[in-house]
Amino acid sequence: MSNTDFALAVEDLTVSFDGFKAIDALTLYVDKNELRVIIGPNGAGKTTLLDLICGKTRATGGSIKFKNEELTQMAEHKRVRLGIGRKFQTPSIYENLSVFQNLEVSFPSGRSVFGALAFKCTDTVRERVQAVADDIGLGDKLDTEAGLLSHGQKQWLEIGMLLMQEPELLMLDEPIAGMSARERELTAELLQRICQNRAVIVIEHDMEFVKRIAHKVTVMHQGKILAEGSMDKVQADPKVIDVYLGH
Repeated sequence: MSNTDFALAVEDLTVSFDGFKAIDALTLYVDKNELRVIIGPNGAGKTTLLDLICGKTRATGGSIKFKNEELTQMAEHKRVRLGIGRKFQTPSIYENLSVFQNLEVSFPSGRSVFGALAFKCTDTVRERVQAVADDIGLGDKLDTEAGLLSHGQKQWLEIGMLLMQEPELLMLDEPIAGMSARERELTAELLQRICQNRAVIVIEHDMEFVKRIAHKVTVMHQGKILAEGSMDKVQADPKVIDVYLGH
């Protein structure tokens, strides 16, 4: 398979902080429309890997290819434009705007928030907002002020804000942290829906949740990949039990 067949091809990626290799010659291939979950102990380098892919951190060596473009020297905003969306652990929504407005300001055309608020809402945008709101389960909450949403709904809104930009790679860092059991169920369904036309990478600690959503699991340890495959395969791997699941 050539690199063009993957949504993302990471090869021999390394990043050092003061001589410590946080990511150590790591190679990872993610297929199109794949939901990949990355697990591993704290300090394994999971979040750093996402930082490298989205451009928040610069690689020391190696290659990151997305849509056959080399990303390692590319500015963060250009990666977003190319189709990479990243959700951090703390939601960054506009609490005092409605759900509709939060989604509307995320519609990509290089506008600032202030420009966006003055911007005339076209039918295209309205249709896109409705479609995304339905996708994230907030179709009947468009007029609700974002600050009044439940914790889970705020997380979904933030995913929706990324979906407005139609990313082809979406990265989520512990999306179900702090959610109720019902919200976790709905999030699993949401993730299964949204990976139908994009690749999704999720970092998660909750093994039950991982089992429900993952097409494939990558286990990281000390900046390297320890194991990879189906959840069953990874769970049965003695190395993984030893460094991670056994604790």
